[in-house]
Parts: sequence; structure tokens; C-alpha cells
Amino acid sequence: MTENAELSGSSVQAARELRVVFSRLRRRLKESYDVEGLTPSQTSALSRLSRQGPASTSDLAAAERVRPQSMAATLSVLEERGLIRRDPDPGDGRRMLLSPTGAGLAYLDDKRRTGEEWLARSLQDRLTEPERRHLIEALTLVERLIQP
Repeated sequence: MTENAELSGSSVQAARELRVVFSRLRRRLKESYDVEGLTPSQTSALSRLSRQGPASTSDLAAAERVRPQSMAATLSVLEERGLIRRDPDPGDGRRMLLSPTGAGLAYLDDKRRTGEEWLARSLQDRLTEPERRHLIEALTLVERLIQP
């Protein structure tokens, strides 16, 4: 799209409504599971380690856009709870890499499962079968938006 191209009213409205709806859905999903006292920062760091693999404190701080000191405090809680472990970096023995433990991965799996169960129950209770089919069809359009 060129800078001079006008956006249709429906494009602007759809963009606004999608953003708001998905933000609300994300918040509701987060509320649906027991966070076991973890802060959003702690959950985010644990999730990042699960998705992207072992990382140093400074790597995580940069990825999460926080100071290394703040990330160190976040990771300390995760380590105390047995959700992450520290291992020497095979390429640099002075550096430690953090990764999720089995308990950390189980926590994330349980969190995801609980969120999906809440959402499935909400879909079952609040929408009719034809509405659920319509939603599935609409989601294929949303999927097209995010494809490269």
C-alpha cells in the first residue's frame, strides 16, 4: 500500500475492533488460569525460554526490553520455584544459560490447557453450533492477515 492510498472505513473499523477483541480475549485467557503467584514478567520470561530455548540473563533482558538487573530478579524467583535451571554455556564456561525445567514446562502446558478449556467451555455455553462454525470460518480470514 502506498502512503497516499486511502483506507476504507471498513478497514479502519475492522482493524480497531480486531485489536480490541483480541486484547480482551488475551486478558480473559490470562485470567482463566492460576498463575501461581507469578507476575506477567516472570510468566513472559519462562514462556520465552520455552519457545526460544536457552538464553543468558542479558539475552532475556534485551528480548524483554528490561534492565539486566530487573531480569535477574525475575529469574531468581523462577529459579527458587524450580521452574528454570542454570547451566554453563558450552561455548563460554563463564556464562550461564537458563532454560525451563520439567516443572516449568509442565506449568506452561497446564496454563495453556486451562486457557483452552476455559475458551472451549465459553464457546460451548455462549454460542450456538452455527455461530461456532461461522467463527471458525471467520478465523480463516484472520489467519490470512498474518500470513507473509
